[in-house]
Amino acid sequence: MTTAPARPVDPYPTRGAEEALVYRKEPVVWSEPGTPGPFWPRELEEYERNGFFAVDALVTPDEVTELRAELDRLVTDPRVREDERAIVEPRSREIRSVFEVHRISEVFARLAADPRLVDRARQILGSDVYVHQSRINVKPGFGASGFYWHSDFETWHAEDGLPLMRAVSVSIALTPNFTTNGSLMIMPGSHRTFLGCAGETPEDNYKRSLRMQDAGTPSRKALATFAEACGIEHFTGAAGSAVWFDCNALHGSGDNITPFPRSNVFLVFNSVENAPERPFAAPVRRPSFIAARDTTPSAEPSPPSPPHSLPKGRT
Repeated sequence: MTTAPARPVDPYPTRGAEEALVYRKEPVVWSEPGTPGPFWPRELEEYERNGFFAVDALVTPDEVTELRAELDRLVTDPRVREDERAIVEPRSREIRSVFEVHRISEVFARLAADPRLVDRARQILGSDVYVHQSRINVKPGFGASGFYWHSDFETWHAEDGLPLMRAVSVSIALTPNFTTNGSLMIMPGSHRTFLGCAGETPEDNYKRSLRMQDAGTPSRKALATFAEACGIEHFTGAAGSAVWFDCNALHGSGDNITPFPRSNVFLVFNSVENAPERPFAAPVRRPSFIAARDTTPSAEPSPPSPPHSLPKGRT
């Protein structure tokens, strides 16, 4: 009987008995200085320093109109609501997020393959990239709930098996993002330190965490320490604006109790050299519509798979 080789010591331990603080071991910007790309050197320097960089107009007003119409179509399609990729609000039962939108929709597939996004991701990560995750986040007015403070890498490492901090996210506003309607908050500089959370990961944790976080949530004491050291900045901007942020940056967003909806499309690009392994701190890996298994480099968009074509319970 053969046994699997022992795994090396995890450089980013998490989900143990106590929280753990570990200084980041990888670069923030992986490309060599002077590598050509859409980002100017000073912009990459700001991204490296703060862990994020905002772009005022990443997509045009006409593109925003098309993307917003597609978002509205998806969240009102009964087939999408019935699909496992749709996450609903725990109280109102309205759609909160739809995952794998670049597989469901031709419009979002084109966006995920757009050189304005892919080339920036390649410039940050210093390699070819693929879409690790895509989703639309919808916060209608009058009570849509927020997303509590967290580091994406903590979850992607623990539950998806990403070994290194070599992923970047971009959130593109499809409606105006104000400080008052649940905009994204980031702690600048927090990406330099990994915060391993306390507590084991329940099986099928994703079914609960996508609606209400529990496992992978930092303590109030740790968050207060980071906030005191780093401060907190809001991402606000007109529809079409965007923010790129590092996978380890602590971020979250508040509830939207205003009348003004806040909707964004969110894409995660991971380096093809950072392929997922088995989870570092979870009994099973999350479904592929949340954490892609296919690491084929981003190029032309793949044919979409309509919501009704997927069997329920796919993993």
